[in-house]
This record gives sequence, structure tokens and C-alpha cells, in this order.
Amino acid sequence: MSSARKPVRACTVAVTAGIRPDGDTSRVRLTAAYVTALENAGLIPLIVPPLTSPDAAAAVLDSVAGLVLTGGGDIDPALYGEKRHEKVHSISAARDATEVALIKEAQERGTPVFAICRGIQILNVALGGTLVQDIPSQCETDIAHDDESARNSRTHEIAVEPDSLIAKAVGAEHLTVNSFHHQSVKRVADGMRVTARSPDGIIEGLESTDDSWWVMAVQWHPEEMTDSTEPWDRGLFKAFARKLEA
Repeated sequence: MSSARKPVRACTVAVTAGIRPDGDTSRVRLTAAYVTALENAGLIPLIVPPLTSPDAAAAVLDSVAGLVLTGGGDIDPALYGEKRHEKVHSISAARDATEVALIKEAQERGTPVFAICRGIQILNVALGGTLVQDIPSQCETDIAHDDESARNSRTHEIAVEPDSLIAKAVGAEHLTVNSFHHQSVKRVADGMRVTARSPDGIIEGLESTDDSWWVMAVQWHPEEMTDSTEPWDRGLFKAFARKLEA
């Protein structure tokens, strides 16, 4: 078989995306920074939009070595048994259903997962946890988690558990991150553990307690920071790639 025809599953990852209205049509949407960050780590991203049949999750994961859950709109609070807060917006039932199906399939298979921003939230919800629906109105904090600075601007510090996947990936236990979210993990799902927090206690990192399922989930946006002088965020993508190559 020629090199052009050889299977590339080992370095291919499913990357979730959203759908947004655009005039008289709708378009699949994913910030290009995810593609760049994954390619820089030696991975090939395959974009997975919200699907009409979540049952396709098994077929999607058949063709990839890992799953990336990306940022985007809010998650329907009905999924974790709460009424919708007035600040909740941009809900997509199709995206929620698709990502929940992918997460549950990944858990059953032990498919490695890298979750970012909305990704950490839908991961927690899919596994039985809950969310803070609106940090400014529901939490006491002086930190602007939904910051209006440039997307590659580091805005607040986090503390990372020393034995965690995040700490090993970034080579540090204290770092400064960018931040664009008004929701966060509240009650942590069974089978997950907190591996990073901001100074106000907001959860910034999760991972699986099951050694057979590699999960690294972060609340900030490392894909926007891969040109930074600090190696932290590139380290997260490299750690994910190393796991897929192992």
C-alpha cells in the first residue's frame, strides 16, 4: 500500500463543532485555532458537527484515535435537572445530544478525550455532574472569567494539582490562563476529579479517576495560546498527541 493510502487513524482525532445561523442558511462553526493547535501537535482533526442521529457516535469513534470537545454555547440545564437561568444562551439541543453520545461512547471504549471550555462542562454533565449556570450572578468572585480582552491575553492565575495530567503536560503547578466563560463545573461527576482551580475556587481542570480512560479537561482556551512565549498550552496538545501515539 502506498504511503498516501495508509490508514492514519492513530493520529486522527474527532473535533466537535457547533452550528450557527448565517443569513438565510446555517453553517458549521469551529474556531480555526483548534485546527492549528492540533496540527502543530502532529494530529489530523476531523470536524464533527451536531448530528441528527447521536447514534452515529460509535461510527465516528471507529475512525479516530481520540476526541476533542471544543468551546461554544451554553448547555441546556434540563440535562442536569435544573431550570434555565435567565443568563443562559445559545443552547443547541443537537450539539448537546451529539457530544453526550460521543462522551459516553468514548468512556465505554476508553477513547482518550481532551476537553476545552464548553468541553469540560458537557463532559461533566454527560457523566452526571452539574454546572454553575452564570458565574457573575451565582458565585462570589472578583475574577472576570468571561473576559473581554484579546483571546490570547492571560487574565487570571490557576493552581494545578501536582500529580495531575495537566501539571505533567504544562510542567508547572501555577500558571496564568485566558478566560472566556460564564458557566463552570459545579457538582463534579462521579469518576472525575478536580485537578485545577482559579483563586476564587472555580474549577479549571478535571480528569478521570479511571486509569483506563485518559481524560484531560480544562476550562480555559489553550488553542488560542500556542504562539505564547510560555510552553504551557502547547504542552497540553503535545500530551494528548503522545497519549494517542502510545
